[in-house]
Amino acid sequence: MRHWLYLALAIGFEVCGTLSMRLSNGFQNLRWSAAMVLLYLVCFGFLAMAVKVIPVSAAYAIWSGLGTALVVLVGIVQFHESAHPLKLLSIALIVVGVVGLRLVGSEH
Repeated sequence: MRHWLYLALAIGFEVCGTLSMRLSNGFQNLRWSAAMVLLYLVCFGFLAMAVKVIPVSAAYAIWSGLGTALVVLVGIVQFHESAHPLKLLSIALIVVGVVGLRLVGSEH
C-alpha cells in the first residue's frame, strides 16, 4: 500500500513542479526556478520508489495522466485558462483511463 502513497506524492510534487515552472517566468525568477528543480527531484525520487512495486507502465500512465489532469484544472482555476467543454471532456477521459489502468492493475 505504501507504493501507492509514493505514487500519489510523486504526482503532487510533479504538479507543484510544473506550476513552479509557470511561475518561474522562463527561468527569470530564480526562486521559482530553484523550487521547480527541487520539486521535480523529489517527484522523481518518489516515482522511483513507487515503480519498485507498481508496474512501470501503470505507474507512469497514472503519474502522467493524473498530473496532466491536475495541472489543467489548476490552470483553469488559478491562471484563468479556458475551460472549453472539449478540454473538460478530455480531462474526464484521462481520469477514466487512469481508473481503468488501476482496475486492470488490481487483477494481478
